[in-house]
Parts: sequence; C-alpha cells; structure tokens
Amino acid sequence: MRILVIGASRGTGALCVKSALARGHEVTAFSRSPDKLDVQHSKLTRRAGDFHDAAQVSAAVAGHDAVIITASVGKLSDFKTTPDYFSRGTKFTIDAMKQHGVKRLVVLSAHGASESRAAANWLLKTFVIGGILKAAFADHDVQERLTRESGLEFVIARPTRLTDGPAKGRYTRTVEMKVPASISRADVADFLVEACSANDFVGKAVQLGG
Repeated sequence: MRILVIGASRGTGALCVKSALARGHEVTAFSRSPDKLDVQHSKLTRRAGDFHDAAQVSAAVAGHDAVIITASVGKLSDFKTTPDYFSRGTKFTIDAMKQHGVKRLVVLSAHGASESRAAANWLLKTFVIGGILKAAFADHDVQERLTRESGLEFVIARPTRLTDGPAKGRYTRTVEMKVPASISRADVADFLVEACSANDFVGKAVQLGG
C-alpha cells in the first residue's frame, strides 16, 4: 500500500512513517522539513511541502492509496496567525484526494473535539478545551466536519492525553466516549496506519486511550 503521511517530520507523524514502513508499506513523508525525519528505508520517499499550499498538497497526494493527516502547529501561538491551521490544510487534502481518486483518509484529531467534548471531565473542558487549547479544539471541530462531509472513506482518530515511550500494542479503540486518560504517540501511530487498510472504523470517529 502507498501511504502519504502529512506532517511527517516529528511527533506522531514520524512514528506513523516508522510504523507504516515496518508493516511493509511504501511511504511518502510530506512536511516542510522532511530531512528532519530520522529514518532511512528503501520504501521511504521524502517530499518537502506546505500543508497550506493547495498545489503542493495535490502533487503529494497523487499516486497514493491512503492519506494520514498528523500536521500540527509548531507552537500554540501559531494559532493566533493561523486559527484555521487544521481545517485549511485538511480541505486542500480532501480536494486533492477527490481530484486524484484517493479514497482513504485518516485524520488525527483529539478527544474532546466535536461530540466527544461532552465526555471530557470538568478540568479538561475548563482549562484545556475552553482555555489554553480553545483555538485548536475549535479548528478540530471544523476539520472533523469537513472530513465527515468529504464523501471519502474516512477515519477520525481522537486520542486522549499523548505520552512518549514505546508502543504497548494494547490500547482501547472505540466509538464510545469513555476511554483511558492517556495513550502513547507510538500506539496512536499504530492505529492511524492500521486505519489506512482496515475497514472496522470507516466513517467513524474513534476514541483512543492506553
């Protein structure tokens, strides 16, 4: 399978690249600085580009079977200048996928976005979703709506609090709202890659917890 990972140079995106290669997929790592990705593999292609440049996104999407969006801002203050960071790039990706006939889209969102907000505890709702990450969650809401309305074979992933460390390989994945309070980025990456080919959660938003 040919998988495009958008936002591949660091964090969960870089782990997606490693997970996909380990599963035998051909992977294109798309980011502003793909050379930062600490991976060498014969099935890896690095492609420099901007998530917010429609032409560059379209060129990257062409020829793939599935797309994973993990792109995020470098720092929270970036939302002041780019409040539509997630949704703008996701729209360009959806348009490109329709243009090139690519059907499977896997989007990294967050637990607490859209209808899952009702399941968040008071602390999370007050100080994170309604406070320091208010802009990010508002844009995740728009990103999820665009994904749902895309007509593509989509999977939305909503992990709880992200932690570092190796994948455990045992984590909760459910459309129900109550899940464990944290999960490793490596396990999230495992799910995102699995969702590129599995049909269990197509058309659904999935809560992830470790």
